[in-house]
Amino acid sequence: MSDAPLISVRGEAVLEAEPEIARLSVHVQSQEPDRRTALDRLTERNRAALDLIGSYGDAVEKTETGGLVITPLVKYRRREGDIRAYQGTVLIKVTVADFTVLGELVTRLGDLERTRVDGPDWDLRRDSDVFRRAAEHAAHEAVARARRYAGALGARLTGLVELSDEGLGRDEGMARPVTLAGAFAGAADAGEPEPIDLEPETQIVRAAVEARFTATAPDLG
Repeated sequence: MSDAPLISVRGEAVLEAEPEIARLSVHVQSQEPDRRTALDRLTERNRAALDLIGSYGDAVEKTETGGLVITPLVKYRRREGDIRAYQGTVLIKVTVADFTVLGELVTRLGDLERTRVDGPDWDLRRDSDVFRRAAEHAAHEAVARARRYAGALGARLTGLVELSDEGLGRDEGMARPVTLAGAFAGAADAGEPEPIDLEPETQIVRAAVEARFTATAPDLG
């Protein structure tokens, strides 16, 4: 085993980047006295929401159905068969790539009957180049830091023993998402709503590595 001096360091990097996508959670609901009517209304409203989302074409990167629930609502004093209504909910997950249509899409979805919109949640794609650059910067910082330590001791680096990746992370934003609730049955149609102004939230990407280097003998004189 080599008896060369070892220098162990930690390299870190923090990068700021503009978000690449925005995610919306669209909750479509129905509530009717009987199960079949609740399901039919839910199907109609789900189709209306999907048609609206689909009308934005390539601006919407992905549309997914997150789940469907039909729930009986019982009266306050519960007895067998004492059901006052049935409530249905469909969750639609939407990924938007074109932020120029986002404000309009959010308000139009929120204007649909018995529809709630949560979002946007700003994010980077999993294969974003920002993650690669953050990892590279962290590795470069580890090398630079080790060189500074070696230089302070009158030594120089001679080799790499180990490089350990502590992982990449993205800081979660502190801002609360916009929530819009659609009109209930019987509400008057006031025409198309005004698009809401949405400012993309800067994404913070962090990377860290731990490294060990061999070095020449220090000059401790």
